[in-house]
Amino acid sequence: MSLRYLHTMVRVKDLEKSMAFYALLGLQETRRTESESGRFTLVFMAPPGQEECPVELTWNWDGDDGLPSDSRHFGHLAYRVENIYDLCQHLQDNGVTINRPPRDGHMAFVRSPDNVSIELLQEGDSLPKQEPWASMENTGHW
Repeated sequence: MSLRYLHTMVRVKDLEKSMAFYALLGLQETRRTESESGRFTLVFMAPPGQEECPVELTWNWDGDDGLPSDSRHFGHLAYRVENIYDLCQHLQDNGVTINRPPRDGHMAFVRSPDNVSIELLQEGDSLPKQEPWASMENTGHW
């Protein structure tokens, strides 16, 4: 039996705001489907060169009263990053709350505008501990 990963779908309340968030992570739109009859838009976003591993943003034109919710039932998306400190600083500079700072130089968590938990993992070995991250407290939950 053969199995091939296709994508992960998350529902979004504000498509443009959500796309901007995932773009901050470095994802780019790879394709889009709009359904007039179904009244929804699907936007697939993936890291450059990894179009086979997208996240599918599903936006219902008439809204979705369940969003944003805690989304803890979902779990999280995870991305390997080249420099966790640089990316967290970039996200923070653009208004993203770092829920679990990369105190250990290895792992951080943030949340999308729709409360989807995103795990960021340092590529290779952990980076040496660095301020202000090393002493930064958690904010909220992830």
